[in-house]
Amino acid sequence: MKTMPFSSQLRWSPYEFALCLQKCLKAKALRPGMQVHATLLISGTNMNILSLHSKLVGMYASCADLKSAKLLFKKIEHPNVFAFNWMVLGLAYNGHFDDALLYFRWMREVGHTGNNFTFSIVLKACVGLMDVNMGRQVHAMVCEMGFQNDVSVANALIDMYGKCGSISYARRLFDGMRERDVASWTSMICGFCNVGEIEQALMLFERMRLEGLEPNDFTWNAIIAAYARSSDSRKAFGFFERMKREGVVPDVVAWNALISGFVQNHQVREAFKMFWEMILSRIQPNQVTVVALLPACGSAGFVKWGREIHGFICRKGFDGNVFIASALIDMYSKCGSVKDARNVFDKIPCKNVASWNAMIDCYGKCGMVDSALALFNKMQEEGLRPNEVTFTCVLSACSHSGSVHRGLEIFSSMKQCYGIEASMQHYACVVDILCRSGRTEEAYEFFKGLPIQVTESMAGAFLHGCKVHGRRDLAKMMADEIMRMKLKGPGSFVTLSNIYAADGDWEEVGNVRNVMKERNVHKQSGFSWIEKPGGILEGEKEKEGNNMASELDIVSVIVGTGEGHSRLSTAQTIAINIAACNTAAAGTKSLPSPPPPEVDLWDSDAT
Repeated sequence: MKTMPFSSQLRWSPYEFALCLQKCLKAKALRPGMQVHATLLISGTNMNILSLHSKLVGMYASCADLKSAKLLFKKIEHPNVFAFNWMVLGLAYNGHFDDALLYFRWMREVGHTGNNFTFSIVLKACVGLMDVNMGRQVHAMVCEMGFQNDVSVANALIDMYGKCGSISYARRLFDGMRERDVASWTSMICGFCNVGEIEQALMLFERMRLEGLEPNDFTWNAIIAAYARSSDSRKAFGFFERMKREGVVPDVVAWNALISGFVQNHQVREAFKMFWEMILSRIQPNQVTVVALLPACGSAGFVKWGREIHGFICRKGFDGNVFIASALIDMYSKCGSVKDARNVFDKIPCKNVASWNAMIDCYGKCGMVDSALALFNKMQEEGLRPNEVTFTCVLSACSHSGSVHRGLEIFSSMKQCYGIEASMQHYACVVDILCRSGRTEEAYEFFKGLPIQVTESMAGAFLHGCKVHGRRDLAKMMADEIMRMKLKGPGSFVTLSNIYAADGDWEEVGNVRNVMKERNVHKQSGFSWIEKPGGILEGEKEKEGNNMASELDIVSVIVGTGEGHSRLSTAQTIAINIAACNTAAAGTKSLPSPPPPEVDLWDSDAT
């Protein structure tokens, strides 16, 4: 919306003021809206006419200027439903869910019952809090007010129950609807996808079309994302291709859904293949795309590709986003590039707790405990209070560097000095600190006194410590409890099996393997990654056999490529999974390569 000059002698009618404010509200045009507000004040127009005060609140709330919206709202002697609705909407859509519910309660207390729009917004706030009990209370109010047959309210209820995991309530509401629109079907399909019932979602998808309603982009994207998250790449690709065949052009959300799903399931090759295809399809990546890809670069050690994505982020102006900056720090830390991580950290204009946590964690991963603790102290000097994640990062740093005394001191200070209750992650860090330093007996006593159930990460750290420091007796003492745990990962089982094997106790080795089979727990094959100019090579996967490696550490090695070549320009980064070294394979196969030179990777929208 264009900024227009306002004259102090301009005389507008209340109707013209209302019309102009409505336009500013719809366009989310804060500056022109403020000019209208100033002109209103100068003109002395009665704000009660045509609910001008409510429209002003709505204008500021829609522009996310919640401070101004609250100040104006307080000056309204008798705020109407529309003013309350705008406050609830502005607060809910900007993440202030508790405050949104406070205004809703206030509205009820002053005698306003609310309308269908009110309940739809309040249910969004319940989703934000993941508070299904509050959602049920709102549902009861909906029925009391007679809005249960309103399609928009019913859709919001289905959405709330589906996202909060109460899929049976959502289905009951859906089946009882007299009238359904595309949003009704999409909300129910998304609900099934959220709880992993993809086949149920697919049945609804087909039934929706039989009833004459065409799915929209959200409907298609929900099923694509669900398949991708479940590691079913074949069906994800199949549905994606079907979408294109039926004339629906996949948008950036569909591409992001596939990429994010593959990254979450550690299918790095598939994620990057989709990224290159996205570029070639002239679909411009957005902030969600880069936030999804950076963890893949970090987990696989692809620092070269990470730097290319970093360049794209800078060119698009995304580097000012504190969450993207934190993801960059995390990526560089996993690739061992501390200097790059620190450069990103230092350039963040307004650092939040997540930024500090990412940099502290980076120092910790690289064994730089003094730098991690110095940053921990500096963070507090600058007025930021550490949270649970901060202490996990600091304790992890102490663990990696063998700083037992400092780690235990910090653990003790959490409750005493900061009022933070220890969580499973903190207990796991303490176990790791003790076990890495050879104090396995203390770790065993610590286990026995834990106020919570032993977790998979704790069990893995303890067993690994027992194996490294030759305390197989302690490992066997914990074996029964560990076997009773519902472990999903193979790490603890593999280590326990190796401990029994070292003592020649083959009967127990067989028992461990039988439990793994019963619970459908499999050790993934190891493999090697080689990053080089023009593509990535993957070593042949380790064949399944009796050799059950317990180490899954990743190392990065920089290797020169021979005489007469520049070390910097032709260096190859090799990320080797140690598990593969036990059965080193000779064969390699090419993985998806970056786009050919003629494709401009970062200017895909250029013509």
